[in-house]
Order: sequence, then structure tokens, then C-alpha cells
Amino acid sequence: MRLLHTSDWHLGQHFMGQTRQTEHLAFIDWLAEQVRVNGIDAVVVAGDIFDTGAPPSYARELYNHCVLAMRDAGTEFVVLGGNHDSVSMLGESRSLLAHLNTRVVPGMAEHPEDQVLVLHTRSGVPGAVLCAVPFLRARDLLLSQPGQSAGDKQLALQASIRAHYQALHALAVERSAALGGLPIVATGHLTTVGASASESVREIYVGSLEAFPTNAFPPADYIALGHIHQPQKVGGLDHVRYSGSPIPLSFDEARQRKEVLLVDFDLAGLKAVTPIAVPRFQPLASVKGRLAELPAAFAEAAAHGNDSRPVWIEVEVVHDDYLSDLQVRVAKMAEGLPIQILRVRRARNALSTLLEPSSGETLDELGPAEVFARRLAAQSLEPAMEERLSALYRTVLSDLQERPAP
Repeated sequence: MRLLHTSDWHLGQHFMGQTRQTEHLAFIDWLAEQVRVNGIDAVVVAGDIFDTGAPPSYARELYNHCVLAMRDAGTEFVVLGGNHDSVSMLGESRSLLAHLNTRVVPGMAEHPEDQVLVLHTRSGVPGAVLCAVPFLRARDLLLSQPGQSAGDKQLALQASIRAHYQALHALAVERSAALGGLPIVATGHLTTVGASASESVREIYVGSLEAFPTNAFPPADYIALGHIHQPQKVGGLDHVRYSGSPIPLSFDEARQRKEVLLVDFDLAGLKAVTPIAVPRFQPLASVKGRLAELPAAFAEAAAHGNDSRPVWIEVEVVHDDYLSDLQVRVAKMAEGLPIQILRVRRARNALSTLLEPSSGETLDELGPAEVFARRLAAQSLEPAMEERLSALYRTVLSDLQERPAP
């Protein structure tokens, strides 16, 4: 059995006024080619197929394009809901997509057996049993108890997630035995102890669960995780991995190697995990320095772009952050180069009274999270308080996106 593990596509992401549509389309077509070339039996997306619970129409078109591309490439396609995804939106097309060789598990199922799937090889023979665990929302697992402390809630949520995994694994063991001892794969969309996150990764259990212990996972042959955008092993274990996002979703991910994971099994269990590097479909660069140092940095970054695909640039200015015409000076330096400056920011020691909105930027170009971030940046707050307020805001925004329209 050969499985491909990926996650955190964030179709429809609004990136500082830029669409990622071209990048995502190129990635999907590249992925379909990898499926054909490598004879992949099943592709598993471990959450966050979309960037928001109400994705734009072009993002839904990309999703449909991917479903057809995976079917034409001859593979099973399994989509798990993430914290960015809407359970109802993903679930509305589940029965239709089942006829196109796509299995969708948008949220925690009413019956646990509905989350235990048999994956097949390209020849139609059962090849593995999947514990299909999407993002588990606290409201689906727990009833609020009066008088519970934050610590009590964290322990209760952790115990409930562990119990859910154990129940699914027990069913998977039975299914595996009935089919001759197939390998067992589990998924998850959460933060585990020791995982390295980036600035585009949201807190998903604010005040309740910081990280799920690695030893609380069931003894599956492979655990395919999503939510953390940097590819990594968890706890040094070969069989517990984050695939990471296929494209950089923030500037601090610009230097990361993006990849998907090719996972091979035999009847004895996990055989090998092979990373496949994802091409960079849109170059990004983060530049930091004094104004006098920026022209050389821009010239270096421009070597990775061209007129049809300019490099997207984030600029952080240090020491010269007192200048009132900073945006104009930086823009003039970039003239004539195949680069596009998306953000200019001052170093952290800049005075909040000198913070200015980006030149020519309008609310139409910003998402709700970016508007909040701009407002927060204008305050003189400690980093810990900034992170706390940001986490609470993301939780409120996520809950609002999940509510059905009136």
C-alpha cells in the first residue's frame, strides 16, 4: 500500500491583497502527476483543505478540480476537516463526491464506525485501515461543567480526545484482523507536544489544550497529522509526522522546504516514509535591515523572480523606523525590479504613534484577521498580551464562521 500524506492547503487564502489561486492550481496539477508517476493508492489531506468556513467560489472550483484530478489519476482521495474548515460546507457534497472516489470526513461522526475507513490499492484490493480523525471541536467532546477550572477543562478535553482515538483504534484493529491483518493509519488535526509552529498557525483550543501528548496517540503504524505548517517528525518518531503545508502561508514560512510525504506499507506495517519536495510556485522573501541595506537585498531577491512572476516581499526596517515617508522610500527602491512589496513594517521598537496603514490599502484587500492585527499593532502591549488577545479573537472568528447563516 502506498499512501500520500499532505495537509493545510488553505484553498482561498487571502494573502495581503493577493490570491493564491494560481499557486494552488499549479500544486494540484503537480500532485496529480506525482500520483501517476509514483503509483499512489490513496491521498490523505489531514485537515484545512480551505482557509475559511465560507471559501470564495474560485476555491470551491479548485477543490472540485482536485477531486476530478485525483480520480483521473487513479487514486482514492480522503479529505479530513480542519479547524479552518466548515463541517457543514464540507459535508454538503460528501455523498456526491463518494461517487468520484473521494471520502470526506468533515467532523466528528455520530457513529465511530463511520470514521474507520478501508483504503484500497489501485487494483481495488484492501490495503490499509484508516482511523479518519478530523479536527475535534471541544463542543463535540465535552459538556461544560460549572465550576471547572482551566486546568480541569484541559485534562477533560485531553482525556476525551484520547478516548476517541482509542475507540476508533479498537474498531480498526477488528477491521484489520477481518481483512488479514492490514496496517492501521490514523490522522489528526491538532498541536502535539514539541511541534514547531509558524505565525500563520492558529491556536485551536484556547485556554483548554495547548498540545496533545504524543504518547496519547494509539499504536497505529502511521499517524498523519495536520495543522502545523512546517514538515516535521514528532518526538523524533518516524511514524508520527506533520506533512506541513504545500505552499508558504506566511512570510516566516518563506525559507521552509515544503513537501508531501510518500508512505509505504507492507503486511508487517510501515516500510518507509519518503519526502517529496514541492516546487515553489510563487517566490516569497522576507527582507530586514536599514534603508541603506535594502537595495542590495532587493537585487538579491529579484534574482528569483521575473516580470510575469515577481517575488513577493516583506520588508522590516530597523533603525530608520522614525521616518514618516518610509513606505514611499521603500517603494522607490523597488522600482524596475521583478519584485512586489506586500508589506513594510517597522522594527518592534518603533513608536506606535508612527505606525501607518499600508499605502493604498483598503478594507477590501484585508481579511478580518489582518484588520485586527493592524489594530493590535497600534497598541503598546506586551508580546504575551498581544498573543492572548490574538488567540481569543481567532477563536471568536472561528466560531462565527461555523455558525449557519440565518
